[in-house]
Amino acid sequence: MKSKIQTHASESKKNTVKELTNLIKNKKTVLIASIKNLPGSQFQEISKKLRGKAIVKVPKRNLMIRAIETSEGEDIKKLKTQIGDSVAILFSDLDSFELAGELVRNKSASKAKVGQIAPFDIEVQAGPTDLVPGPAISELGSVGLQVQVEGGKLTIRESRVIVKEGAKISNNAADVMSKLDIKPFSIGFIPLSAFDNKEKKLYSNIKIDPEGTLKDLKSAFGRALPFAVSIGYTSKDTIRFLLAKASAHANKINRIMTGEPEEAVTAPTEIKEAPKEEKKVEASEGLASLFG
Repeated sequence: MKSKIQTHASESKKNTVKELTNLIKNKKTVLIASIKNLPGSQFQEISKKLRGKAIVKVPKRNLMIRAIETSEGEDIKKLKTQIGDSVAILFSDLDSFELAGELVRNKSASKAKVGQIAPFDIEVQAGPTDLVPGPAISELGSVGLQVQVEGGKLTIRESRVIVKEGAKISNNAADVMSKLDIKPFSIGFIPLSAFDNKEKKLYSNIKIDPEGTLKDLKSAFGRALPFAVSIGYTSKDTIRFLLAKASAHANKINRIMTGEPEEAVTAPTEIKEAPKEEKKVEASEGLASLFG
């Protein structure tokens, strides 16, 4: 009887390894993601959203490693070192970073728990709340919030940081955030590393930060545009500034030649009054210094 149960389990493991091996072989991307502290309901929800984009598997660690070891090619074997506890393995025809981006977009806000480390300064903003006078007054006061009663509800008089970045969240702070519906954490699949089967490349420590990347691009544009104008590089973005610069220099030379009194030369109106696009506002600061 025991022998039959053991044989059945062994066949099940063999089938799992075979399935994983086939997926590794036939899919463009193999991605390892952390699912630590992820509730089962959230796991199911994210897996559902990924249907058609990725196949999600959570086999035992030794079966994952076994499947990688039996796969062809030495490059894929580097992925073994990336497999830790509480991870899922995803298979997809999407690019590694495109798939990682999907995981980041499918994260959702989560309430704070006692003992968690604050990812940033957690600030409670001043303003009205849905809380009624009573025990809530002392609970809010326990984290330094000043309140007053307006229209039968509590209003926070001034904004205050109740947990600093890197500090552990106390029981009082967690209770207050729960009552105010403040969710400082995000939960979901956290991409750790990925292997590109087509390029035979391993990407470790994947970091996806769309907002930060966009900010860096805008900053880079703000620095690059004045530099391009200063060296006379011609493009659709610099041509109007180059023409304005040439006109300013021509007027200055003409005044010198004719002896006319010199007037202050400033950047053209269109630079000083640039549209409210952030990249043009940033660029104008550097461009203004090029005229005159």
